[in-house]
Amino acid sequence: MQALIMVEPKPLSKRGRASVVDVGGKLVTHHSAVARAAVRHGEKAFKLVSQNQQAKGYALTVSQIAGILAAKQTSSLIPLCHPLTLDKVNVSLQLEESGWFAAIKATCLTSGRTGVEMEALTAASVAALTFYDMCKAVTHDIVIQELKLLSKDFQQAT
Repeated sequence: MQALIMVEPKPLSKRGRASVVDVGGKLVTHHSAVARAAVRHGEKAFKLVSQNQQAKGYALTVSQIAGILAAKQTSSLIPLCHPLTLDKVNVSLQLEESGWFAAIKATCLTSGRTGVEMEALTAASVAALTFYDMCKAVTHDIVIQELKLLSKDFQQAT
């Protein structure tokens, strides 16, 4: 029998309230972030997607657009995430026949006081969820995996 360990949550502020981090004193810098996700979906779904023959339409295009929209809405979805003006969002989906999966890559750029990793991760995850939705009529043997941040960077604005 395993012992249950209870952990008391620590308050996020002195009064126990959540708050958005104050970045007003930070310098404006150029930020970039790249995230990836993979969706395994099997041979039958792979063939339909690669031939653009799904009932709901073009899975790759719809998933790409959903990822872009998600990046723009990240602060509405993640409670303490700063709203950002994005300079660029790129979401790409690549079908990989070995393993029957779609590789999703999301890149976000901004000039601001905080990073864009949450936007890139949100874009990749929503693109993956949309791809799942586009394929679920064909198979339920779909697995979303490997959502991760590949890189984040910032440079001083000139």
